[in-house]
Amino acid sequence: MISVYGIKNCDTMKKAFTWLESKGLDYDFHDYKKRGITSEKLNEWLTHFDKWQLINTKGSTWKQLSDEVKNQIKTNQDAVALMKEKNSLIKRPILEVGNKLFLGFQPEEWDFKS
Repeated sequence: MISVYGIKNCDTMKKAFTWLESKGLDYDFHDYKKRGITSEKLNEWLTHFDKWQLINTKGSTWKQLSDEVKNQIKTNQDAVALMKEKNSLIKRPILEVGNKLFLGFQPEEWDFKS
């Protein structure tokens, strides 16, 4: 089963849903805007991705942050605290397929074979 993490109303997420459905792939969607995201899950992702890969620095949420807040992100735990507070900072989608993780809408790189 594919687990997809993101925000339902995000345009990039809509592209991901359309792509998955066009391939006939079943998935479970975790909307962290509605359901939140745990520190444990963020820390798990941070074992696969750097904090600067996981934080969406191109989105409006990042751009609206003060330089003071941005400059306070020194450690993974700083990043986790901020992503929990402002979960729209998390790059999307994140797909979990078995023990594989995929970050961002890049279907050309999505290899769901074990």
